[in-house]
Amino acid sequence: MRVISKLFRGDNIGFIFVLPATIFMLVFTGYPIINNIVMSFQDVNVMTVNLPHKEFIGMANYIGLIKDSILRVSLLNTLYYTVASICIQFIFGFLLALFFYKNFGLSKNIRGLILIPWMIPATITALIFKYMFSATGGIIDQILMNLHITSQPVEWLTHPTSAMWSLIITNSWIGIPFTMIMLLTGLTTIPNEIYESTDIDGANWWNKLIHITLPMIKPAIEAVLILGFIATFKVFDLVYVMTKGGPVDSTETLSTLSYRLSFTEFNFSTGAAVANILFVILFLVSLGYLKLIKEDEVM
Repeated sequence: MRVISKLFRGDNIGFIFVLPATIFMLVFTGYPIINNIVMSFQDVNVMTVNLPHKEFIGMANYIGLIKDSILRVSLLNTLYYTVASICIQFIFGFLLALFFYKNFGLSKNIRGLILIPWMIPATITALIFKYMFSATGGIIDQILMNLHITSQPVEWLTHPTSAMWSLIITNSWIGIPFTMIMLLTGLTTIPNEIYESTDIDGANWWNKLIHITLPMIKPAIEAVLILGFIATFKVFDLVYVMTKGGPVDSTETLSTLSYRLSFTEFNFSTGAAVANILFVILFLVSLGYLKLIKEDEVM
């Protein structure tokens, strides 16, 4: 009883409240990560997955991936997809944030409608856009042909370049509302007195944007870019539903490569190694984000 009473005394009560979440994270997040790391140093395939003792092969899985061009292709595809998506999301999200910052009539209702793409599950969105980009009855091809921009259906999802940009457009449609809300929240923290003072000094809209708006919403911009990078870089459902990494690995990402190696080719250890590479990249990005937050708090 004394031990229990000490646990509920003073600052210790805080640890009691976070204990369930800590146990949950250790069981459902910590254990899979550790198990995945261990598996990547073993030879685990469909023949050995149920063996009690699996052969330890060290860095062989990672060395094999480095020698295989598919890792380089999937990494470049992931970076290209992520950077292009983030740029589009930020540009259009920022423009919409500036537009809705005016707080005109019905602005709240319209903002609510714009948020719908972000709230729809990614799998549903992928299925919708897969049908829209389809060369057989897709609405996008129908619009282009009705406007006489193209004379025949475009093979959006079967050509390497157009397939990647189909994914980028779909992901941007999902991410723009999130970017808009985050930046709009940052804009609302800027005091109106600052803009009124610059009006008196004769500053134009460009000077206000460069010297006031962007510097003062820097934390929101950092959050949008870093969180958007993390969410986009680990994409799986969107790519898997729309292209499954094709055609000819043109949309293969690290997550889809890990899935294919693990659950199509049943080379679980190599798939685990790819997943660990993805984890390390995102972990380093997260550390950089935490460092930026800490620097902003100090400032």
